[in-house]
Amino acid sequence: MISLTLGMIAACAWGIHDFCIRFVSQRGGILPAIATVMIGGALFLLPISGAFGNWSAMTLQSFGLSALSGAIYLVGCIGLYKAFGIGPVRLVAPIVGSYPILSIGWAALMGQTVLWDQWLAVGCVIMGVAIVSMLSDHSESDGSQRAAIGWSLIGAGGFAMAFAVGHLATQVGSELPVILVTRLTAATGAIALLALSSGAKIPERSAWPLLALMSVLDATALGIVIAAGNLHRPEFAAVAASTFGIITIILAWLFLKERMTARQWFGVAVCFFGVGYLAL
Repeated sequence: MISLTLGMIAACAWGIHDFCIRFVSQRGGILPAIATVMIGGALFLLPISGAFGNWSAMTLQSFGLSALSGAIYLVGCIGLYKAFGIGPVRLVAPIVGSYPILSIGWAALMGQTVLWDQWLAVGCVIMGVAIVSMLSDHSESDGSQRAAIGWSLIGAGGFAMAFAVGHLATQVGSELPVILVTRLTAATGAIALLALSSGAKIPERSAWPLLALMSVLDATALGIVIAAGNLHRPEFAAVAASTFGIITIILAWLFLKERMTARQWFGVAVCFFGVGYLAL
């Protein structure tokens, strides 16, 4: 239950983060925004992890797993943004949102018992996200759909593996140091990619406050999911966090007056039925 609650908190944070992307993306490129968010999140976590983290519990293995988790997370983010850049959303979102299958599959491979009804509940979560996403998009593809599918799979695989490796790092280390090392690795990788890219510019100063908020939200969400590694059924945190897309769409309905159809609300109900069942 605690893992699912933390996952829903992470979903809300990522949902607000993705809602903010709508405004940031209109003011500059995606890569500068990703790099800024990663760096800002690392700066946000630095004093917290430095002051309260149990660094003596960190081993060489936990440092290595944390760094690996951060690198994989950055790959997942790149896959996500690349896929959404190609579109359409009705194709990309359900594929990216299916990463809980990989998370649960990894848990099963690690010896965790996954019952048939739990698989069914996870399927409800994924199906609900897919219904809402597929009915919310009216855009056409801006490129090869095969490429969009490829990048979507990279995004889904990246998120699932980043969370799984992060959980392993937490189990052999300490939560706050693991979260900081993960974030610093992702930030370092983003800076390197930004330096290698041509024509990339620092985001406009007017976008900095929003990017700062996104940094805190993304770092908080990622930290919550990884910190669940020491809880019972940590993979359920990743499952609940996958509902972030629905949170974004609901926020757009509330604040941007975008229409939500009856079928989309049905998808929301199916999704949260699955989450609720897992909590039993």
